[in-house]
Amino acid sequence: MMTDKMSMSEEDIKNQFISPAVFDVAGWLKSDARMEYSYTDGRINVIDDKPRRGKRKSVDYLLFYKPNFPIAVIEAKDRKKHADPGAGLQQGIDYAKDLNVPFVYASNGDAFVEHDLITGKEQRLDLDSFPKKEELWKRYKEESGLTPAQEKVISEPYYSSRTSLEPRYYQRIAINRTVEAVANGRNKILLVMATGTGKTYTAFQIVWRLL
Repeated sequence: MMTDKMSMSEEDIKNQFISPAVFDVAGWLKSDARMEYSYTDGRINVIDDKPRRGKRKSVDYLLFYKPNFPIAVIEAKDRKKHADPGAGLQQGIDYAKDLNVPFVYASNGDAFVEHDLITGKEQRLDLDSFPKKEELWKRYKEESGLTPAQEKVISEPYYSSRTSLEPRYYQRIAINRTVEAVANGRNKILLVMATGTGKTYTAFQIVWRLL
């Protein structure tokens, strides 16, 4: 096994330090995580009258409290180029804002740096101090002021079957925000989605979860 972090690739850092800290020490299940999660196909740019697709947006780790509720993003960097564990934090924050995720972490295998998008606070955590799943959920509930009624509704799962598709990230955000608004007592909600973005699917999932 390689022990010199300075010679390790980002993949080595993830496999030998970050994943063990998250799954073995903090106790998250592999089924709670999506690794190398690409949530866009890349922007299409036209250069010299030729369409070219840009780079996909891809998250190193996306952690879910429940299948319909992503709760944390982890952005990894190698140690050779990034002496600061928080070097990938801004990139992770950008991804978390896209995905409507409250907690962001960055690591180069030495430690974690956490950014809480609800409170705006940042802190450095030892590698063996990554928060457990229920601990992070408890913090989210307290910081966001989630009521028991809201928690009950937003915990309802999506409709799923062998032939049903998983919602795209923007559909999940639309569904979750609408369901949370209803749980918060709002009875008039305007949801605007562009043509071709799956309005029928989104509406169906909202109704399914509310029922």
